[in-house]
Amino acid sequence: MTVPERLSALRKIMKEKDITMLIVPTADFHQSEYVGEHFKERMFITGFTGSAGTALIGLEEARLWTDGRYFIQAAKQLEGTTVQLMKMFEPGVPSLEAFLEEHLKEGDTLAFDGRAVSVGEGQEYARIAEKKKAKILYDEDFVDPVWKDRPALSEEPAFDLDEKYAGESVSSKMARIRKEMEDAGCNTHIVSTLDDTCWTLNIRGNDIEFFPLVLSYAIIRMDRFDLYIDERKLDKALQEKLAKDGVVLHPYNAIYEDVKKLSDKDIVMIDPSKLNYALFNNIPKSVKTVEKRNPAILMKAIKNPVEIENIRKAQIKDSVAHLRFMKWLKENIGKIKITEMSAAAKLDEFRAEMGNFIRPSFEPISSFGPHSAIVHYTSSPETDVEFHTGTLYLSDTGAGFYEGSTDITRTFALGEVPQQMKDDFTLVAISNLHLANAKFLEGCSGLTLDILCRQPFWDRDLNFNHGTGHGVGYLLNIHEGPMGFRWKYRAGEVEAFQEGMIITDEPGFYVEGSHGIRLENELLARKGEKNEYGQFMYFETISLIPFDLDAINPDMLNAEDKKLLNDYHARVYETIAPLLKEDEKEFLKKYTRAI
Repeated sequence: MTVPERLSALRKIMKEKDITMLIVPTADFHQSEYVGEHFKERMFITGFTGSAGTALIGLEEARLWTDGRYFIQAAKQLEGTTVQLMKMFEPGVPSLEAFLEEHLKEGDTLAFDGRAVSVGEGQEYARIAEKKKAKILYDEDFVDPVWKDRPALSEEPAFDLDEKYAGESVSSKMARIRKEMEDAGCNTHIVSTLDDTCWTLNIRGNDIEFFPLVLSYAIIRMDRFDLYIDERKLDKALQEKLAKDGVVLHPYNAIYEDVKKLSDKDIVMIDPSKLNYALFNNIPKSVKTVEKRNPAILMKAIKNPVEIENIRKAQIKDSVAHLRFMKWLKENIGKIKITEMSAAAKLDEFRAEMGNFIRPSFEPISSFGPHSAIVHYTSSPETDVEFHTGTLYLSDTGAGFYEGSTDITRTFALGEVPQQMKDDFTLVAISNLHLANAKFLEGCSGLTLDILCRQPFWDRDLNFNHGTGHGVGYLLNIHEGPMGFRWKYRAGEVEAFQEGMIITDEPGFYVEGSHGIRLENELLARKGEKNEYGQFMYFETISLIPFDLDAINPDMLNAEDKKLLNDYHARVYETIAPLLKEDEKEFLKKYTRAI
C-alpha cells in the first residue's frame, strides 16, 4: 500500500468511529525516543522515517510536525504522500496544540492511542477538546487495523549487566529510589520508561534496534518490585538474580489491570512526562498521586566512578577504531569503491576488533556530499552513493561496548575540497572547541553555556538548526536527559551540571544541496577550584579523535583557537599513539601536528 492508500483506509475507520482528527505520535508505550518496529505507526502512515515527529490525520488533510533536524529529509519523504510538512518552531507555523485550538470544533472527536502519548500530552489534548466542546477517544489503536503486515512485539532475550560495568548493585539503586519516594511522601512508584527500569535492575536487552533495552513496566513499592515483562526474555539465572532483589514477575500487559487495583492506602509517584496517558487513567480516581520526575533520571545521568572508568576505556577503543578508519578512508579514496553504507560497516569492523563490542549505539548517519546537509540522514540501498574526491563525508556514529556507549561525529575532507567548505569546517571546529573549553560556576546549565558555541555563528549571522548537545546513557538511550546544550528553553533539559555527567558537544553547519559539517565530542563535567566565589567546574573532553586538518583553514584561527586545537590534538596523540602500529602512529602524528 502507498501512503495515500493507507490514509484512505485509515479515514474509512475514522468515519466509522466518528473521529474528526487522529493524532499519531512517534513514541511507543514507554515514551521512548527510538522505538521497535512494532511501534512505528507514524512512519507507516506518513512515510517519514525520522525519529521525531507527530502526525495529525484529518478526514481531508494530513499534517506532520517535526523539528529542524528533519526538515530536508521530511520534505523529500512526504513528496506525493498528501501529508503536509509543518516545520516546528519556524515563524508562522503553529504548534500541534495551537492548530487543534484553532481547528477543532464543537461536537468533533479527537482520537489518539493513549498508550503512546504521555500523561502531560494527553491531558493537554483533553483540555483543548473540553475547551472546544469536543470529545476525545484514547482507548484504542486506530492504525493497527490498516497495518496488515505489522511486525510482532520483540521476543529478543534480556541480559545481565555485571556490576563490574554498572558500578552499583540493584539493591543500592532500589534503596536510593525508595528514599526519594519516601521523601516525596509516596509508597508506590509506577515506571514505564525502559531505560529507567533497565538501569535500576542492571539488565539490558534487544527490543529496540541499536538500543539495548527491554520492553517492560514496573511498579516499585517499599517492599517489592513488580516487573511486567515477557518472562521468556529472562533465562533462569537472570530470573533467580532478580528474585533475590525482591523482583516479582508479571505478564507485560498485566499492569493495565493491576493499576486498577491500587487502593486508598497507595500514594503513587508518577512522572507526567514519562508515564503514558492510558496507564495513568487506569489509576482509580480515589488514589492519591504525586507528580515528580522519575528519580532514576538524574541518578543514571550522574555516572559513578566505575562507569566513568569504563567509559574512558570505551572512548579510547572508539578513538583507535576511528583513527584506523580515518587512515583507511584517506588512503583508499579513489582507489577502491567506497559507499556510505560500506564506510559505516568498515568503521564497525574496526570497532569490533577492539573487543567487547555489542552493537552500534544508534543508527549510523553516514552521509556523503549533499547528503551530509541532511542533519539526520539515513543511508539505504536506494540512496547509497559512491564516494569521490573533492567534497566532504560526515560520519555520525556510536559504539555500544560493555564499557559504555559512545557518540562521535567527524567530517572528513576527501581529497582537496573547495575553500568555502574549509571555511565552514573551521567555523564548526572553533565552535566545538570554545564550548569544550568552558569554565563555569556550579549551578550553570546547558541553557547558560550554549552561547559559547553559538557565538562564532551568530557573529556571522549564521546558525545551526538543532541542539548543541545531549546526555549519553551507559548502554541505554544515546540521548539522555535531564541536561542538554540549547539556546532555547526545552523542558526536561535544563538540569544544572554535576560532576560525573557526560554530554555531547556537536555544533554543525549545513548547506542544502552542497555539504554539511558536524564535529562531535563527548564532555565529562568535573569540579575545578572551589574558593570564596563558589565551586568552579569545567569539561574534560573524553573523545580523542583528530579533527581533519585537511579541512582546516588556519587563517581563520586566532592565537587562542590555535592553542585550543593544538592542545586537543596533543592529548589525542599522547593517549592514542601508544596503542597503534608504527604506520598508524605516523598517520596520527600528521593529523595531530601543531598548526
